[in-house]
Amino acid sequence: MAQNMSNQPLGLKAWVIGARPRTLPAAVVPVAVGAACAIGSDAVWWRAGCALIVSMALQIGVNYANDYSDGIRGTDDQRVGPLRLVASGTKSAQQVKRAAFLALGVAIVVGLLLAIVVSWWLVMVGLCAVTAAWTYTGGPRPYGYAGLGEVFVFLFFGVVATLGTTYVLTGQASGDAWWTSLLASIGVGCFACALLVVNNLRDIPGDTVAAKRTMAVRLGDARTRTMFTMLFFVVLLIVFLVALRTSPWALLGVIGVAATIPALKSVRNGALGRDLVPVLGVVGRAQIVFAVSFAGGIALAL
Repeated sequence: MAQNMSNQPLGLKAWVIGARPRTLPAAVVPVAVGAACAIGSDAVWWRAGCALIVSMALQIGVNYANDYSDGIRGTDDQRVGPLRLVASGTKSAQQVKRAAFLALGVAIVVGLLLAIVVSWWLVMVGLCAVTAAWTYTGGPRPYGYAGLGEVFVFLFFGVVATLGTTYVLTGQASGDAWWTSLLASIGVGCFACALLVVNNLRDIPGDTVAAKRTMAVRLGDARTRTMFTMLFFVVLLIVFLVALRTSPWALLGVIGVAATIPALKSVRNGALGRDLVPVLGVVGRAQIVFAVSFAGGIALAL
């Protein structure tokens, strides 16, 4: 059954909802942590703003591209989560496709500016990121349908975004800032993966019907819940390792992990369907807390 078309938001509100604001912290956290790692180096700070624009534009572009591709495939017809623009009929498939291209275009333009002032190697990284954003659920063989979505999120919204931010600020691919950023990026990537895991946990029934073999569908309900919990154990481990490498101030990141406790309880207690929608909000807010606490701790340590 398709999403109810009555009482759907229109205009700008629909586009904002379609951009999936609860997922945007996944774009902010790596830039904040990567920038914190650059403190104490000869950093060029205006580039941090550009890195944030690229990261957020990629996240919004992925969200619109996912809405478009899943909408035309019919994957979203059985979903129980927040509004999807194409599946609900709120926006046409072509409108959403253009919105995805616009967001990804912004990422390309600003990323090109960074490549000009830092290194042309960033062009290759950017092309890989944009290609991965579109082929997540788009194209003839979308990797999101093969259970590889978490791999993309970990790499591009964890390692690449965090380490890339440190690199564009310092211009250095070595040294203490680089290695601290690489270690921290693992925790950032796991936090970002947690959003996708709980999203896919909620959508297991609909994705199974639509033959969308996400990692959650492949693992099954129980093991997906275990994976969700284990991701935060890894984040906690990374916080401690960064603290050992830098100073105890980095342990402030534990505050961000602690903020996920309500989400962990809901998932552990077997929340299903619409009951998992608030969990996304909890994880998103916890990501912001993690960005402030962990990045702040790293900044104080350096």
